[in-house]
Amino acid sequence: MSEPDPRDVRAVGLQLGRPPRAMTCVAHRCACGLPDVVETRPRLADGSPFPTLYYLTCPRLASAIGTLESSGLMKEQTARLAGDPDLAARYRAAAQDYIARRDRHEVLDGVPAQGGMPLRVKCLHVLVAHSLAAGPGVNPFGDEALARIPEWGRSGACVDPDDPLAVPDRRRARSRSGS
Repeated sequence: MSEPDPRDVRAVGLQLGRPPRAMTCVAHRCACGLPDVVETRPRLADGSPFPTLYYLTCPRLASAIGTLESSGLMKEQTARLAGDPDLAARYRAAAQDYIARRDRHEVLDGVPAQGGMPLRVKCLHVLVAHSLAAGPGVNPFGDEALARIPEWGRSGACVDPDDPLAVPDRRRARSRSGS
């Protein structure tokens, strides 16, 4: 795996409102061509665990997912796990896929998959990021959420990494945690 391109690092920094942490590569690109999901190392520079392998960076997509989260979708998805053994099995497989992908960098024994996997739906941001990075069919709840979100890149880029005067929006950084 190669180091991230400086333009991509700048774009992600502008999207997050601060420099990205532990970023290894772009895992998915928006229709506008900028990163919308990055892959991160399982540990931060100080050695502390950072088990969020796929980190969603696009503020438009993050906002759309936040709207879904506030609608009660996660509670409904979690309830469906108890009554649908096939769905529960696919969600367990998604958790195993996530952990296997994360652990190719470094095994984090005892650190579970993120997003509530496999027992509940806790964070749609993680599940959607996993779906985008791994492709359709890997994470059923990430795929389901994506199907409910309008195309976030249709109106163009959310930031301009080529604008030398662009500065990160610190308000965005305070409202989100992670990478």
